[in-house]
Amino acid sequence: MHIKISIREQKLHVYQDDNVWVTSFVISTAEKGVGQNKGSFCTPLGQHIVRAKIGKGAPLFAQFVARRLTGKIWNPTMSGSNSNEDWILTRILWLSGLEVGFNRLGTQDTMQRFIYIHGTNDLAHLGEPKSHGCIRMDNYDIIDLFDQINVGDHVLINEI
Repeated sequence: MHIKISIREQKLHVYQDDNVWVTSFVISTAEKGVGQNKGSFCTPLGQHIVRAKIGKGAPLFAQFVARRLTGKIWNPTMSGSNSNEDWILTRILWLSGLEVGFNRLGTQDTMQRFIYIHGTNDLAHLGEPKSHGCIRMDNYDIIDLFDQINVGDHVLINEI
């Protein structure tokens, strides 16, 4: 399997290795646009792999901080009116860039930037660029994706 993420469409597309389309999901990428630099809060472009899968078997809406379960289960009353909160929920697919000098190593390293595909508390803004750099998904969708994808599978993030 492999993934193609479209910034313009705000969609994540899943394909079999023979490039046959499997499914698509609505996502949210960075509010600040695309970019590779550390501290930019942008979504990085280019070729990546899934470096790690985190959260197998975790409860729906389980919160992660620094890739560790906190023991908290998110519910809508926890977010209040602070739309800037960016909870990492349910599952994490941690990405690693493959293009040295562009999205791997140095000041542009996707993995060192902790760029994930993950479940979100900000369900109202899926389909809009609102994240802090990661690719946000509906929590039910991230479970579906997590179960289809393996460590080492390719992820292409592009603007089209």
